Amino acid sequence: MRKLTYAMNLSLDGYVAAPGGDLGWSVPSDELFQWWSDRVGATGLALYGRKLWEGMSSHWPTAAQQPGATPAHVEYAGRWLRMPKVVFSSTISTVDWNARLVTGDAVTEITRLKAEDGGPMDITGATLAAAAMRAGLIDEYVLVTAPVLVGGGTPFFTALDNWVNLALVETRTFPDGVLLTRYETRR
Repeated sequence: MRKLTYAMNLSLDGYVAAPGGDLGWSVPSDELFQWWSDRVGATGLALYGRKLWEGMSSHWPTAAQQPGATPAHVEYAGRWLRMPKVVFSSTISTVDWNARLVTGDAVTEITRLKAEDGGPMDITGATLAAAAMRAGLIDEYVLVTAPVLVGGGTPFFTALDNWVNLALVETRTFPDGVLLTRYETRR
């Protein structure tokens, strides 16, 4: 059975995007960017919601060819393009870049994917992750918390019907006061 991890940058007050989708507060240091790149390189399958997919797919397929692209950005772009992806959306009709589209029930498909053999899966996008969270499918939470309060926007966590007990398994501090905390779900 595959492990499903929900990992994203978030503000100290718990948002993955500020009002209007603003992500300007979450620009990573070089060290944190490398950590995310290594994570992408180790991901067996990435699960994307529509909004995050549209943002990522509008940038990373051509990022390596952009003027001023750093070696780290070129490396990340290559890893992102090679990483298998599943995009969950009922409003888009096609996806590219080593991705396939799922228009049906996300929880049913994520449950099926978890039962398959293969490498670890990452779920990205707060709305998609919320559905998996409510269904009890997430095995690990990775919070990369920036020391900023944005006051609203898209929350990392959703309202739940039941408690989810977690065990802290890792902490790490990055430049600029960014703190990574990793928790495993206690079953």
